Formats: sequence, structure tokens, C-alpha cells
Amino acid sequence: MLCESFMKGLYRHIGPNLDVPAGDIGVGGREIGYMYGEYVRLRGQPDMGVLTGKSTDFGGSKLRPEATGYGLVYITLEALKKYNHYRYLPESRRAGISTNCFNGLKVLISGSGNVAQFAAEKVLELGGIVCSFSDSTGSLTSETGFT
Repeated sequence: MLCESFMKGLYRHIGPNLDVPAGDIGVGGREIGYMYGEYVRLRGQPDMGVLTGKSTDFGGSKLRPEATGYGLVYITLEALKKYNHYRYLPESRRAGISTNCFNGLKVLISGSGNVAQFAAEKVLELGGIVCSFSDSTGSLTSETGFT
């Protein structure tokens, strides 16, 4: 009921060419589904590009939960390459780093939700060492990294 009421106030201000809201803390696929259903009812027609986080049955992406965290890592990787960060490393640590700047790099992640979780997963996949997570209640750190 809350999701439907929220959409009644919001639907005039969103759309694929205006603003595309997404779920956040405490708002998942179920709530997005309720809001999308109400949007369709109010507009009188479906519009797949209006909300992110929908189920695949309603035009959602299969990799939606991972997309932002993975994207964060890939854009950071490109920035590290562009700004040649590895020039400060000892020669012995530079091998192969020009193509994968996360290899052996210690990474601190601010957050502990979906974005942080999937960013950490991708950093680990690329050989990085995730040494912290944090949220509004505190932080976890590990000098040797989390696995």
C-alpha cells in the first residue's frame, strides 16, 4: 500500500526520458514491482524503462544487483590506468599491472550493501585485496584483507 501511494505522487515526474528511480536501502525487487504495477495502472500502459530493479519478467536486467558495484570497479580501473598510479610502486610489483591495476592493490570500500558487496567481489576477482567495509554503524578492517 505504501509503494502504491508513493507512486501516485511520483508517476508524473518519472519516465525513461525524465528520471529513472531505483531501489535503495530497504527497497528491493518486491517493492519496485509494486511501484511498477501502480505506475502501469496510473499510466494505462507498460513502460519497461521507468524503474530499475524490476524482475526480468517486467524488463529488469539479469545483472542488476551486480551492475553498479562492477561498474564502480571498472571505472576505477580505467582511472588508475589513465593516471598511471602504479608508477609509485617498486619495480618488482609492476609486472602486469598496466593492464590490471587492482592486482595486489589494497582497496578500502565505503559501504556494506549491494554496491559494496559486488565491488568487493570484482576487486577480489581482479586480484585486489579488500581491507575494509563500513556503514553508518561502524567499520570492519583487516590488514591482510577479506576473502
